[in-house]
Amino acid sequence: MTDSDRTPAATADSQASGGDLRQYFAAYVRRVRGGDMGSLPAVGALIVLVAVFSVVDSAFFSLGNLSNLITQAAPGVLLAMGVVFVLLLGEIDLSAGVTSGVGASIVAVLLSKGLPWPFACLVALAAGAVIGLFIGWMRTKVRVPSFVTTLALFLALQGVVILIVNTTGTSGALSYRNKTLDALENSLMPVWLGWLIAVLITVGFAATQVRRIVARRRRGLPVEPTIVLAAKIIGCAVIVFGATALLNINQNSGAAPGITQTASGQLVQTKAPTLQGVPWVVPLVLVLVVFLGFVLNRTRYGRHIYAVGGNDEAARRAGIRVDAVRVSVFVIGSVLAMVSGIVLGSEYGVSQQTGNGNTLLLAVGAAVVGGTSLFGGKGKITDALIGGLVVAVIINGMSDLLQGKNNAAYQAIVTGIVLALAATVDALSRRRAGSSGLG
Repeated sequence: MTDSDRTPAATADSQASGGDLRQYFAAYVRRVRGGDMGSLPAVGALIVLVAVFSVVDSAFFSLGNLSNLITQAAPGVLLAMGVVFVLLLGEIDLSAGVTSGVGASIVAVLLSKGLPWPFACLVALAAGAVIGLFIGWMRTKVRVPSFVTTLALFLALQGVVILIVNTTGTSGALSYRNKTLDALENSLMPVWLGWLIAVLITVGFAATQVRRIVARRRRGLPVEPTIVLAAKIIGCAVIVFGATALLNINQNSGAAPGITQTASGQLVQTKAPTLQGVPWVVPLVLVLVVFLGFVLNRTRYGRHIYAVGGNDEAARRAGIRVDAVRVSVFVIGSVLAMVSGIVLGSEYGVSQQTGNGNTLLLAVGAAVVGGTSLFGGKGKITDALIGGLVVAVIINGMSDLLQGKNNAAYQAIVTGIVLALAATVDALSRRRAGSSGLG
């Protein structure tokens, strides 16, 4: 957690650690007991779920399922990132899921007409910005609650998806038929590129942490103990390099060799096919996590979002352009919904149902499970990443664990229970933080 998304009392409590390890952990325990738990419940739930599913079904932790888990989680994580921005203001965007379907439909139709994929993606992103501007305008100028506006858009955009998809006369089903976009969810990076990205992530994280410590010391502010800093960097390296190593193992190691025909018509035996590498969608998600995390934590605009989400009237009196901030988060949310839709179309293709159903609910669930408050003013972009993984693990693990016609029913029940627990933890921690002076 960074200082920007803590309350002043929590930050002061953290600074009271003064670099002493015992004082540091004592201050951390006080923050947790005071209701400032951050992503701790989500991380704990993720560890427990992975452990349980791995024991119950050995195939859950197989190399192929690990890669599938990442690609399955990616669209929801991207959608949840936009939801985090909206929730930080205590608002809601019920149209985000269907907006993602509109994005996938626009891209698929433009590609079917022979237009280049960058142009198709830019058109989709521009459409997302227009949708976000409309929601923000209705909320700030017409004073229609975002719940009502986005509910109306939820219904209207479903019709837009049907109209767009049916314009090509393909009976409501499209695929991108573009190697670049199809590769997002269906292809793996070269092994060397995966290792290069792992090194860049680890070095970048270490440099950011060291730079933060140096800046605080230069300003005469207390810093966390060196051993805690080292543990964070080592932990990041273990997770990143461990995941990269697992994904770079040949997932088709048990496959049989194949037979191909040469130009002269001779049949020759070829080596067993290999399937190894990090999915291409991973760098896209990581770049957005880093960029959006920087925007929220290191820029004046990010601080204004937290200020408006905490108390919009106080923010207005402090000179913050509350309406502009409110409009901008809806634009960001809708644009990220379009990005999610583009990735979703890469995985499943595009149909009239793309973005419908539980897409939005799972994204909101991911943000809340990750630690973003439904009441505004509290949350981080990494909440979408952690919460999205929790939701994906539940769906993936349950589909392997439960076989039969009621499989989907049990998945929905368990996901709903987890979301209800996350909302309860959010409400209780907020009440606890208020009574302890951390809220």
